[in-house]
Amino acid sequence: MSTPVTRQDHRDLLGGLLMAAVGFAAAWYAYEHYELGSPRSMGPGFFPFGLGILLGILGVLIALPALVRPGERLRLAWGPLGSVVGSIVLFALLLKTAGLIVACAASVLVASLADRTITWRGRLVAAAVIAGLCWLVFIVALGMVLPVWPWSP
Repeated sequence: MSTPVTRQDHRDLLGGLLMAAVGFAAAWYAYEHYELGSPRSMGPGFFPFGLGILLGILGVLIALPALVRPGERLRLAWGPLGSVVGSIVLFALLLKTAGLIVACAASVLVASLADRTITWRGRLVAAAVIAGLCWLVFIVALGMVLPVWPWSP
């Protein structure tokens, strides 16, 4: 069975356009909100602006050839996409109320649903390890003030 072919390589086209949009948006944000300075006396926005422009140009360079190159029909896997997006939303909702450990563990568990080959034991181990690493990095090493547990102040 052959895969359907389209007139354009949608995977590279969409990926390149997404890269360009993120890059140019980051450059615009840096330009609007931070002082750029000059190459000799760089301001806080100089580096993010430059990286944003570079990412935008790379995105365009990926997207343009994809307009004329044939490619496979793009099939979006809605389940894994929903798992990953849902895990990000869940983390944002749980961080202040349930604490860092619970938010990280829940986020990893939901995101791991995107891969059906992972066992529940593997999911639980990954959630525990990542939650512990988040605690070590953000609370212990960086000293960030975040609730660690639901009962934390």
